[in-house]
Amino acid sequence: MFMNDLVTYESIENVAVITIDRPEKLIALNPAVVEGLREVWARYETSDERCAILRGAGDRAFSAGADLKDNPLDLWMGVPDLGVPVTKPIIAAVHGHVIGGAFILIMHCDLIIAAESTVFHYPEARVGFTGGIVAGLVVRIPQKVAVEFMLLGQPMTAQRAYEVGMVNKIVPVGTQMEAAKEWAKILVNNAPLVVSTLKAFSLRTIPKSPSDLAAEARRDLTRIHTSRDRTEGERAFAEKRVPKYRGT
Repeated sequence: MFMNDLVTYESIENVAVITIDRPEKLIALNPAVVEGLREVWARYETSDERCAILRGAGDRAFSAGADLKDNPLDLWMGVPDLGVPVTKPIIAAVHGHVIGGAFILIMHCDLIIAAESTVFHYPEARVGFTGGIVAGLVVRIPQKVAVEFMLLGQPMTAQRAYEVGMVNKIVPVGTQMEAAKEWAKILVNNAPLVVSTLKAFSLRTIPKSPSDLAAEARRDLTRIHTSRDRTEGERAFAEKRVPKYRGT
């Protein structure tokens, strides 16, 4: 098992089970959680696992969203396909409260299985802040429903979310992981090249929001800014020699 203090990664029969483990804070997302998510998505992408399940520890919530006392200003870095490119499928198994930034996380998962107690809530218009990534919801569910969810900031039940296509399946409380594992087993036994290709084609078909495009640009530029090549280039310039770049 790989883990930092707040995000764990467990490999079970070619399935990566990724758990956000902060139940005493209702799985609130702080910078350490975001960094942990970034690390596990990168590990999953290069691993032998063929499917991942994302879950929150505890009984009350999948996640209460951003920790307003320790706000992760770069939450996008922990979001799959935004902060870290992920070519393999991800299933979100959710229950209880799914609020704000937590909704952004599951919106970028490929499949969502929700316990019947799940309540989705996006209150950014009421708290006076937005990163804008949620705007991508308008191409995932009917536009008017997405705008209602974003602008009014009112809770949406699991049943309503299922009816509008926000989630794939509703299950009894406490069985969401079992249901996710059943789907993961199917995905593990499917042809991985076909699965990854269809996922890639699907993502290319979805128009990207301005915030999505900005996040992807920042991700690519961050890779350059933190690269060994940048350090080598600056050092070679100072030492008046030809740099030896390695593409890393």
